[in-house]
Amino acid sequence: MHQTAVTTAANAGGLAPAPTMTPDEALVEAHRCLMCWDAPCTRACPTTIDVPGFIKQIAYDDLIGSARTILESNILGASCARVCPTEVLCAGACVLNDLHERPIDIGRLQAYGTDGVVFGDIDLFKPSEPTGHSIAVVGAGPAGLACGAELARLGHDVVLYDANEEPGGLNTYGVASYKMDMATSLREVDFVRRLGVEIRQSTAVGSDVAMDDLLVDHAAIFLGVGLGPVPPLGLDGEGLDGVADALEFIADVRAGGVDLAGQRVAVIGGGNTAIDAVTQAARLGAERVYLVYRRGRDEMKAYPHDIERALTSGVEFIHWSAPVRIEGSGSVAALVCERTAYSGGGNGVRELAAVPESEYKLPVTMVMRATGQEKRRGFLDALDGVATDAGGRVIVDENFRTGNPRIWAGGDCVNGGREVVNAVAHGKAAALDIDRMLRSDDAARE
Repeated sequence: MHQTAVTTAANAGGLAPAPTMTPDEALVEAHRCLMCWDAPCTRACPTTIDVPGFIKQIAYDDLIGSARTILESNILGASCARVCPTEVLCAGACVLNDLHERPIDIGRLQAYGTDGVVFGDIDLFKPSEPTGHSIAVVGAGPAGLACGAELARLGHDVVLYDANEEPGGLNTYGVASYKMDMATSLREVDFVRRLGVEIRQSTAVGSDVAMDDLLVDHAAIFLGVGLGPVPPLGLDGEGLDGVADALEFIADVRAGGVDLAGQRVAVIGGGNTAIDAVTQAARLGAERVYLVYRRGRDEMKAYPHDIERALTSGVEFIHWSAPVRIEGSGSVAALVCERTAYSGGGNGVRELAAVPESEYKLPVTMVMRATGQEKRRGFLDALDGVATDAGGRVIVDENFRTGNPRIWAGGDCVNGGREVVNAVAHGKAAALDIDRMLRSDDAARE
């Protein structure tokens, strides 16, 4: 009964994402779960979703119950099911790995268990009694959305201020389309809106609205500002046409209209953004795609399953190489690199150094930087009581409070750039602490 109702609602108007599993596939996969009493999969999830619990509900065809179990822990459970590295989190902790069997496909089951509610316009949660408090959330990415959703459920008025044209942060602009498209991210944002969260787009705090005004208009503020763009590397030729920030490339792909047929692409970096960019480029028909990384494969920060996906997509990995300059007349014609190697330092510490006379050229028409995003130091340093560490990350306590008693922070601006599920966990934890603080202040005034 539940399954039929949810599936019909989810597909209304053709707006829902394609089903991740058929009902029969989900039923078979759910019955493979051993329902472990100590649930290592749950312990591996930063939002501690009751994984055996929601899988059992799927097995009994209770998709409303399954969605409730997931979304009470992780309000962005639908997108996390698609973009999070379940292979190294929940599914990576599955006990079937120890039995040399295929782990439960938790990500696809989670999508199956949430899609009908999130994309089916089913109002699963009702806000608590209004508290009379208003909270400002700066940034409508995963951390901000999670914080705003939790606060709205607790009865607070919430206003999200976001500088982008569309909400969702990296879920909307920075995730490779083969993992999740923009429309799916925006439909999930609509689900959060239905909880009573107000989102003001194209509104940059600091220019369009002053932080001092937010402090006057709201009882508390949560910062979920994420990170900035990938900065230039300082290479000669970096101003040529065809040189781009890998995240901007991914955003352009998500907006549609990118055709790489006949292009030869080099992406500099070894992290998850670099892997997403090369895989996306290969799948868009680029003639050749290179990933250039200054160290070996075992030192890449990208997840092994994503590396394998890139390799099977036809990406060529060039290790032990660092870019020297970009050549071309008006537009990119080649990326000049030099070989690298470790040498023993005087104190016994290995140092990465260029190999003399080892320059070579990659004939490419595009070069993308995927070497780490800038921290938002300028914005953060201007905030009274908000301190950052040497790496530019906001310093918070265990409850995500900054040094300003009315400002909390979470997500990438705090952890330097991790997964969507980590940002959701930060936002929810901060919301609970904001709620505790406001209710405690109310009680003290009575």
